[in-house]
Amino acid sequence: MNSKKAKFSIGDVVKHRHFNFRGVIYDVDFEFNNSEDWYQSIPKDVRPRKDQPFYHLLAENNEITYEAYVSEQNLIVDQSKEPIRHPLVNEMFSGKKGSVYYKPSN
Repeated sequence: MNSKKAKFSIGDVVKHRHFNFRGVIYDVDFEFNNSEDWYQSIPKDVRPRKDQPFYHLLAENNEITYEAYVSEQNLIVDQSKEPIRHPLVNEMFSGKKGSVYYKPSN
């Protein structure tokens, strides 16, 4: 069992601390779980630690929607309460209450 805790949860709407995008979390890795090539492609001066949660986001900026993989240290809560316009939101989530999306109950 993994004893690490994530600050954010699936369905939370967050934004990147340094870059202009926001998104809704759809999955959590409790530590880095991507390729070493991806990790090394991040400039060393802003490269996050691997020993923290990383989040999969349905992300958007003013121009496009996409999927992002972001470290916990680089995320903050999005206070805008604006809906996420990513086309997969309605496939992964069944609704939104306040600023949190929720998954369908089984």
